[in-house]
Amino acid sequence: MVTVDPDICVLCGLCTGVCPPNAMELTPTRLEVLSNCTECGWCVPYCPVGAITGGRPVRVRSPHRD
Repeated sequence: MVTVDPDICVLCGLCTGVCPPNAMELTPTRLEVLSNCTECGWCVPYCPVGAITGGRPVRVRSPHRD
């Protein structure tokens, strides 16, 4: 299960842009994980403050390959 800690979340919205099923809803006061979440885990590594946990492990590749 993907969860968001509201005490840590800074409401930046980065997770909403990488969520394949668009299961993250950002409001002016909170971030909510919707029922269509597939627990893919893409949102977790994109959270700059570590407020999102759960989902499947995702390895994010650097945009610069050597």
